[in-house]
Amino acid sequence: MNLNILSFIIAFALTVIIMPFFIRVFIRKKIGQTTREEGPLWHEVKTGTPTMGGTVFVAAILITLLALALFSQHSNGYLFMTLLTFLLFGGIGFVDDFISIFKHQNEGLKAKQKFLLQILFSILVVFVGRHLGANLSFSLFSWQINVLILLSLFAFFWITGFSNAVNLTDGLDGLATGLSIIAYSTYAYIAWSDKNETILLVCLTVVGALLAFLIFNHKPAKIFMGDVGSLALGAGLAVISLALNRPFSLLLIGLVFVLETASVIIQVASFKLRGKRVFKMSPIHHHFEMSGWSETKVVLVFWLCGLLASLLYLIVLYL
Repeated sequence: MNLNILSFIIAFALTVIIMPFFIRVFIRKKIGQTTREEGPLWHEVKTGTPTMGGTVFVAAILITLLALALFSQHSNGYLFMTLLTFLLFGGIGFVDDFISIFKHQNEGLKAKQKFLLQILFSILVVFVGRHLGANLSFSLFSWQINVLILLSLFAFFWITGFSNAVNLTDGLDGLATGLSIIAYSTYAYIAWSDKNETILLVCLTVVGALLAFLIFNHKPAKIFMGDVGSLALGAGLAVISLALNRPFSLLLIGLVFVLETASVIIQVASFKLRGKRVFKMSPIHHHFEMSGWSETKVVLVFWLCGLLASLLYLIVLYL
């Protein structure tokens, strides 16, 4: 069997098999999500829904990639960069979620703590990748960026930015999961086109795990991914865009993530500078909910936008 197909199947199977046990444990222990007090009132019904589902699919991704790496030629800088990314940024999210659940409130690590960890881990990921032979460079206007210090600075900004962007987007049942499936599938195609077999393997493994997770995460969600899932997925996308030497592709492939983040920045800046809000609520998916859209409609429209943006990038890239 083709190794890429095998990795997809293993990650899917592990997530499907383990997730029901994980959900039952959380229900039995009465451990669940606490909705934000400032969030939409109708989201209160989600309080108590099991969370930290990302623990399962991140573990499935790591186990699958490590196992296959032992029996293939993919033990290289690209593989260990992505493995380290899912492990470290998933770890930040895990600690954040654990503290939130233990305190029974929607607050985990302090912002400064999380920010410092993201700086250190971003630099570490780039250093390990370069040290193990990953060819990391990209063009910025007429400059070719391949100096380790500059790559590390950019990587910190890029990885931190998109890990938080996916985290902000994860506010509706299945929204971040579906968008991540679209984005990782797009990068799988680009990796296949570039003949980067390692990144192709990573992307298909992630897609397999996420498709399985979506079975439990679509509306009405039986479990949420939590920060452990969203931070890992966002950081993973950023690292893969760097590994393919196309970091700025993520601005279009991850367009919805960008817009979600931009809506929060605009809302905060407008309120502080003018004392007025631009949106009824941010991130922007809540604005559409407050405007009368159903949660299902918001998710489907945002998925469609993510798909069209990804297709547009591929069309422009391969014309």
